[in-house]
Amino acid sequence: MNVIKRSGEEVQFDIDKIVNAIRKANAATPQDQMSDQEILAISRSVEETCVSLKRASSVEEIQDLVEREIMSHGYFSVAKNYITYRYERALVRKANSTDQQIMSLLERNNEEVKQENSNKNPLVNSVQRDYMAGEVSKDITRRFLLPQDVMEAHEQGIIHFHDSDYFAQHMHNCCLVNLEDMLQNGTVISETMIEKPHSFSTACNVATQIIAQVASSQYGGQSITLSHLAPFVQVSRDKARREVREELENSGMSFTEEQVNDMAEMRVRREIEKGVQTIQYQVITLMTTNGQAPFVTVFMYLNEVEDPRTRKDLAMIIEEMLKQRIQGVKNEKGVYITPAFPKLIYVLQPDNITPGSEYYYLTELAARCTAHRMVPDYISEKSMLNLKIDKNGDGHCYPCMGCRSFLTPYVTPSGKPKYYGRFNQGVVTINLVDAACSSNGDMEAFWNILDERLELCYKALMIRHNRLKGTPS
Repeated sequence: MNVIKRSGEEVQFDIDKIVNAIRKANAATPQDQMSDQEILAISRSVEETCVSLKRASSVEEIQDLVEREIMSHGYFSVAKNYITYRYERALVRKANSTDQQIMSLLERNNEEVKQENSNKNPLVNSVQRDYMAGEVSKDITRRFLLPQDVMEAHEQGIIHFHDSDYFAQHMHNCCLVNLEDMLQNGTVISETMIEKPHSFSTACNVATQIIAQVASSQYGGQSITLSHLAPFVQVSRDKARREVREELENSGMSFTEEQVNDMAEMRVRREIEKGVQTIQYQVITLMTTNGQAPFVTVFMYLNEVEDPRTRKDLAMIIEEMLKQRIQGVKNEKGVYITPAFPKLIYVLQPDNITPGSEYYYLTELAARCTAHRMVPDYISEKSMLNLKIDKNGDGHCYPCMGCRSFLTPYVTPSGKPKYYGRFNQGVVTINLVDAACSSNGDMEAFWNILDERLELCYKALMIRHNRLKGTPS
């Protein structure tokens, strides 16, 4: 049987520690002391209760059990001294708990951290550095950045202030990346100007660099849409036609325009294959500054594109993305496996949901991909248009963020909807079960308690909002 220490480290249960703690409280009690037999009986009772839980108990749980057992035996003075002893030890721990957490990270024996995040390996140095910084951030957040009522509510489990390990820095959470703006108008990466790409493959390469930069500047997932890459297929097509025509002319061969187009289309297909492969392999192998693979979601939505030619190009990209995911990637032993990222989202719409419809072949391919690789996830355009209504009464279909939450529909003053380039400021959760239990079945009391805790949530969220004001992109 194991015990989870406050540092997160998991160690073997040791009944002697309980016995010694009770003896110290007993020795500090001048009258009405317990016998050694009673101390051992209480210790064994606590041990039996821990065994019956069939899981590792926390130190706090064990100490609560000890308190109750001492009081149930009628030794209230001893119990009082034991509680005082706990309080004094808590004060000592408060002074150096951050140090202990960091040391458990460095020694790689913090079980909580090992199991916390599926795309972080705590044995990697960059991950350890990120976790060390996180412990300092938690400490600063607890002591300086959050008001006492919010912090106490968090520690009591009434609300949960998420991601305090990143709160000290001015960092946001999940986002929808505005690839369209950065690819069409250029962007800056590491103080280097990146101009508009001149081919689809270059656009894919730049997109992966943007993904890496975004992942290193926030602490959540990110979503991109393939419709922002689709216009660059035509750029590559025009380039391929020029090159094919020039090559044929230089060879002295006679040719028709149809032959030029067919040969150029073959090159475009190969470039789409290479571009999608770039996205897949780069996302899998990239390591961000916090030591994790970027949590990327790729959105596949045909109706996001109005131009018929660009929509067909988008369909080709989606087809290649699904085919490569079905195939999987090779692990170090050369065996094809399912990669964790990028996540895929496929939108069901009128022209791809019924047999015989124009893009039904993509939906069949998506279903085959789901059977093989458990992706993509699916979104119903019809449902979203009915549910995601803006202030003008218009429905919208757009991707969720990496964390799978959806932004509220927003229309700019010019009347255009805006999804990409927006982000989540951070999350605060309310413990509804605790609110219900605290009301003792009284509905009026429940709503009053809920109102009070919602106010705490609002206060905590506004602290997040104000901390992010003025943060540069």
